[in-house]
Amino acid sequence: KAENVKAKQELTKDSFVFLGSGCYANKPGGKLRKFIARNDFKGRQVALFGTSGSGEGTEVRAMEELLKPKGALIRGSFYCQGKSFFLFYRGHPSDEELANARKFANEMKKSKNKEEGEESYGK
Repeated sequence: KAENVKAKQELTKDSFVFLGSGCYANKPGGKLRKFIARNDFKGRQVALFGTSGSGEGTEVRAMEELLKPKGALIRGSFYCQGKSFFLFYRGHPSDEELANARKFANEMKKSKNKEEGEESYGK
């Protein structure tokens, strides 16, 4: 069940967490950063996703850098081009990118009880 981090104060004990954000000055959004700061991720399985107009995926790497010291087990990450104000990035995310995002989410749901390392999807 998707929940907005503005309303969600704490995580339930056994939840597998999907965290995602757009890119704001090469970082995830401020509300998500605050959510990460106020929650305990020790031993919690997390899948990350992000979109940005820049095409870099720096927000996903920044989320990982915030979560790993808090004990999160990063199970995978997904990045795709997002909407942008610039004309040359029009049409993103594309149908193919959205299909890849669904595939990533389904793979993460299937693998949530596995002990394997990280998988990356997308660009």
